[in-house]
Amino acid sequence: MKRASIGVALLIAGFMAGLVLTGRLNSAEESAAQIPPRTSQPVAVPAAAGPLTLLPDLTVIADQAVKGVVNISSVQVVRRQNTPFANDPMFEYLFGGRDDIFGPRERMERSLGSGVLISEDGYVVTNSHVIGSAKAEITVVFADKHEVPAKIIGIDKATDLALVKVSQPTQPPLRWADSSKAKVAEWVLAIGSPYQLSQSVSLGIISALGRRNLGFSEYEDFIQTDAAINQGNSGGALVNARGELIGINTGIISQSGGYQGIGFAIPSNLARRVIGELIEHGVVRRGSLGLMDLYPLTTQLSAQLGLRDTRGALVNRIDRRSPAFQAGVEPGDVIITFNTLSVDDPSHLVRLVGDARIGSTATVVVIREGRQVTLQVPVLQREG
Repeated sequence: MKRASIGVALLIAGFMAGLVLTGRLNSAEESAAQIPPRTSQPVAVPAAAGPLTLLPDLTVIADQAVKGVVNISSVQVVRRQNTPFANDPMFEYLFGGRDDIFGPRERMERSLGSGVLISEDGYVVTNSHVIGSAKAEITVVFADKHEVPAKIIGIDKATDLALVKVSQPTQPPLRWADSSKAKVAEWVLAIGSPYQLSQSVSLGIISALGRRNLGFSEYEDFIQTDAAINQGNSGGALVNARGELIGINTGIISQSGGYQGIGFAIPSNLARRVIGELIEHGVVRRGSLGLMDLYPLTTQLSAQLGLRDTRGALVNRIDRRSPAFQAGVEPGDVIITFNTLSVDDPSHLVRLVGDARIGSTATVVVIREGRQVTLQVPVLQREG
């Protein structure tokens, strides 16, 4: 009986286990049936957490902008000493400085660069070092290969700008941009003729603004860009993403003479002011406080003078006939503000004074022996 009871119990247990297993299998089959069948329809992917940033399409902008950029050829007669004894005192004594006894001293010198058409009546802006001298013969070649002679309107070596004019331009001019609204990392195109490769376009960004003390020119306030600029790009266009002229390409910093990602352009606002002066007067009129020898401040020098930082311009020497001296500026003064604007360094002061209205009276604040002194200095027109 005991064995029979055990057998019946085992039989019942096996039957129940079969029911449980069958139920689980049925449940698994029902769950698998809820999976949708595979189809060729695309599966939606959740959107990215942030906005998707794409490179701008500047093809239309570039196609229009290149039409306003020209090639410029300058030919001028250069007089040079044609003697192996130049600056030799014995030669000076024997021949009285005559260096033409060895042949002619004149030769033709050609300069090639770029320019930008800025008006429908034919004004073209470029660099003064592309033009050379006011006696040079200038030829302008447009994007459609149309070649015309150009007349020199004016040259401003202080900013390295020059203006020429052609009759009946065959291409549309570029529109000006407001360079005061330029921002670092803004997309720009550099357009010109590097190595005589006409209408070349390179893409980059604005790397920095307000670059000074580079040694390119006396009056500096450059836009720095990493757009490729090489020899022959001088005088070409720096164009923003709206196709507007934001700068005139001027120079590069390079150890090899070629592109290394550090190029500079004259801001459009500065170029427009210079061009306006050249059109109206033939020269650029600038303000002056008289002849002064200015030094930049170093950290050590600032500490010795009891200054908080290195901003300002130290007056090392000053002409006693200058309006600044007559108004009270003395050697050893540190000019810290000009017409309420802080002075960063000597080159910045030169720019502020140059932009001041001629005939006005400027308010100049200096540090003298640890105290501030406010002076009223007349602004005269700069000579030369």
